[in-house]
Amino acid sequence: MSKVNLIAILFMSALSTQSIASGDPAKGEKLYNRCSSCHAIIKDGEVLVKGGITGPNLYGVVGRVAGSEVDYRYGSDRLPIGMFTDDMIRAGEAGLVWTEENIADYSEDPIEFIKTYLDDETARPNMSVKLKKGAEDIAAFLATFNSQ
Repeated sequence: MSKVNLIAILFMSALSTQSIASGDPAKGEKLYNRCSSCHAIIKDGEVLVKGGITGPNLYGVVGRVAGSEVDYRYGSDRLPIGMFTDDMIRAGEAGLVWTEENIADYSEDPIEFIKTYLDDETARPNMSVKLKKGAEDIAAFLATFNSQ
């Protein structure tokens, strides 16, 4: 392979990596206040980021099977059982594992994301807030709290 071809391949690889690069965690931290109205980030009982009590704990969400967070699934003092739809649990049972990319996609339109993922027009997540901008940055911020 010639040096010119090798340089071209390396250049194109760098460009393609940049185009799929994840968001900016620092920007995501600033935007996270929209999420914290429902979600806290808690590790082993220690509150890392204060938040509401109506959404599941987002600590370690990247790499987690959807609908499997302990409080979400089984209830706790923080989240009463039966508060959530079964559609997120169904999505997890169908193979949905959270990544930075699909967290961003979900955050932009949660209802459409779950309907499409489950191929079920009646499917609904509990979250209905659509993030118009910054979803990639918030997903990158959440990835900094990864237990995996």
